[in-house]
Amino acid sequence: MNHSLKERPLMRKWLPLLTICVGTLMLLVDVTIVNVALPDMAVNLHTSFSSLQWVVDIYALVLAAFLLGIGSLADRLGHRSTYAVGLALFAIASAVCGFAGNDTVLVAARGVQGLGGAAMFATTFALLNSSYAGKDRGTAYGIWGAVSGAAAGIGPIAGGLLTEHLSWRWIFFVNLPFAIAAIVLCFVVLGADKRHPAPLDPAGIVTFTAFAAALTYGLIRANEDGWGDAGVLIAFAGSALMLVAFLFLETRNEHPMLDLRLLRNRVFAGSLLAGFVLSAAAFAYLTYASIWMQSVRDMSPVEAGLATLPLAVAAFVTSATLGRAMHGARSWIGIGLGIALTGVGGLLVALQLSSADADWTALIAGLTVSGIGVGLAAPTLSSTAMSVVPVRRGGMAAGAVNTARQLGFALGIAALGTLYAARISSVLAAHTVPNASAASDAVAGGQSRLLLAQVPASARATTEHLIQLSSVEGLRLTALVAGVLGVVGGLVAGALIRPARHEAAPDVPDATPPVEREVVGIH
Repeated sequence: MNHSLKERPLMRKWLPLLTICVGTLMLLVDVTIVNVALPDMAVNLHTSFSSLQWVVDIYALVLAAFLLGIGSLADRLGHRSTYAVGLALFAIASAVCGFAGNDTVLVAARGVQGLGGAAMFATTFALLNSSYAGKDRGTAYGIWGAVSGAAAGIGPIAGGLLTEHLSWRWIFFVNLPFAIAAIVLCFVVLGADKRHPAPLDPAGIVTFTAFAAALTYGLIRANEDGWGDAGVLIAFAGSALMLVAFLFLETRNEHPMLDLRLLRNRVFAGSLLAGFVLSAAAFAYLTYASIWMQSVRDMSPVEAGLATLPLAVAAFVTSATLGRAMHGARSWIGIGLGIALTGVGGLLVALQLSSADADWTALIAGLTVSGIGVGLAAPTLSSTAMSVVPVRRGGMAAGAVNTARQLGFALGIAALGTLYAARISSVLAAHTVPNASAASDAVAGGQSRLLLAQVPASARATTEHLIQLSSVEGLRLTALVAGVLGVVGGLVAGALIRPARHEAAPDVPDATPPVEREVVGIH
């Protein structure tokens, strides 16, 4: 009995961390969990390739576009309330995703999921700071960081298990009990809201969201209608106009969503570049690797999920063993070298995909190297950005890095997807495949089996070879571009973040959680 009484306060002390980690795990897992389910979605919902891109992209896009703005709103409404509303939105949207009868409903619900995820992500740091102090805060951030890192590995495997043994719809339904439990805990174990009258920046939120959405739309539509299509050109022009408007408005706002003066600091600018390139180079092409493995190589969803495990394992081991050594004066080494290694990993994947007979083993070496790079770079990105800005801007700096990472993933999916589909189309057209455009859309969209079923038996072997050849060539191109982006981006980011000889290195003590320097959350 005495032992039970002693344990009870200890258990209750860590319930706020559990509540926060549940939300973090759900929102980060849902970035990648859909990858292995895309072929099943394509067949079940009869979707086009661009619809598949939007299923993945809209979530990351909304998450990136609203992260900073919702952080400001949370300061006014209260962090606990905002977090609870985010959980509720996420749960409702997950249910709608699971019951979706067509791709339009699914994409729209994924967007609402992203909005809920942004509300959870934007309040995480503030809730951790208000729930813990001293050594407990350090422990809390360590556990939260481990949960965040584990999400990359859990997503594809959980998605594979649920898709293969139940249905792709269960990758969304599984969120419901966790979200409901977290909402209940939210009001039981988290402290009461402390509201701050922080000014909002609605114009910044609207123009930044419009810029990112128009750019992503243009990249995805270019795959279907070509780069010279009027709609594509209008989307790009609108995106450029919204970017100019955002920059103009932010420089004249006394309380901007993003203080553009921070970009004058090359370390901060390098951290944003690093966050963007990290996601685009390391993770974006894996969406198309999953389609290739299942639709063309006939792997199960579980097998496709396990095939990407080398990246997650390498990232976790590297972060656990070398992450602490990369803080402070050495952060530029970890970030620059890490991102360059994600590029080297992409180049290795492109090198190994040398023939139509290539299988999933061609990914192992490259994903392992990429994982090492992620493990070196990811743990220090936010802390490096925060170390060179005023303390009152620390939350903004951390939010900006997270925004850059999600935007890198969203735009990477769109841009690499366009290259993937275009390369498949060019290979099929070069071999005079009838109706090459429709055939390439089927291959890129994960419906290779349905395409083969419509081919006469006499031509099936040749068609199957061309499908394998074109999809490998498409994936090879995406890995090659991601690799070049990673190597170049890593070198540039490292050069920007590296302290000049006459400058002191950013001071980020290893023993103190970097986010502890800022107590107002992401805004």
